[in-house]
Amino acid sequence: MTSSDLRPMLHENDALRLLRDGEFELEGRLADASNTTLRGFLTLDGVTARCVYKPVRGERPLWDFPDGTLAGREVAAYLVSRATGWDVVPPTVLRDGPFGPGACQLWIDEPAQAQPLVGFVPDESLPSNWFPVAAARDDDGQAYALAHADDPRLARMAVLDAVINNADRKGGHVIIGSDDRVYGVDHGVCFHIDDKLRTVLWGWLGRELPVDAVDVLRRLAGELDGPLGEALAGHLTPAEVAAVAARAARLLATGQFPELPEDWPAMPWPPI
Repeated sequence: MTSSDLRPMLHENDALRLLRDGEFELEGRLADASNTTLRGFLTLDGVTARCVYKPVRGERPLWDFPDGTLAGREVAAYLVSRATGWDVVPPTVLRDGPFGPGACQLWIDEPAQAQPLVGFVPDESLPSNWFPVAAARDDDGQAYALAHADDPRLARMAVLDAVINNADRKGGHVIIGSDDRVYGVDHGVCFHIDDKLRTVLWGWLGRELPVDAVDVLRRLAGELDGPLGEALAGHLTPAEVAAVAARAARLLATGQFPELPEDWPAMPWPPI
């Protein structure tokens, strides 16, 4: 089966139904992932789409995430993303699969012509609308900057990461879809009650939040006391759900993107 056999665009509710009820056909394993991560196809009512399946049984235990599952955190990140209306995280569900329960997420194909929004750029070639966030040198000593675009889609992702306390926002976790949306993937290490934000998206640090982000955070505050909070409770501890509300409230109170941390690493490794 090739990508030409697939319907590339699905309405979100149709995608969720496919993810929940579609028949699995595994394609292979993503070898670079630290936990078992499988790619496959789901088919339902004549519609087929690729997915990423992360079975709970393939998770490596993490001492600082002892509660729940990484798969549950993937689903929780999608629930918060969906509540923002930004749809940063692709549709994701918790379902039974070939290796038992796990997170199942719609696969996002990145067009070959898509221009990366995060990466290492030679110092002398840094575009004017990009933010340098760290310095680096290659094996020949040439100066590079780890940088990202000043793009409102990335800014929304940075706000979402601050709310869900994403401890692993690598550049490789930022995907440009064929619909020109910017998606974030790999959210298994989010929602810790202690501050652990590690990201490559530090370009806006300390800057004023966009107006639309302020509106979204206000709406989230209400939803966390209602349906969103109840949905998250199926995947997170009560303390973790409360911490989501506290982080959203803190962002609203400051009206600014977070500053660099002083007592934990600010950047994931590797950054890309």
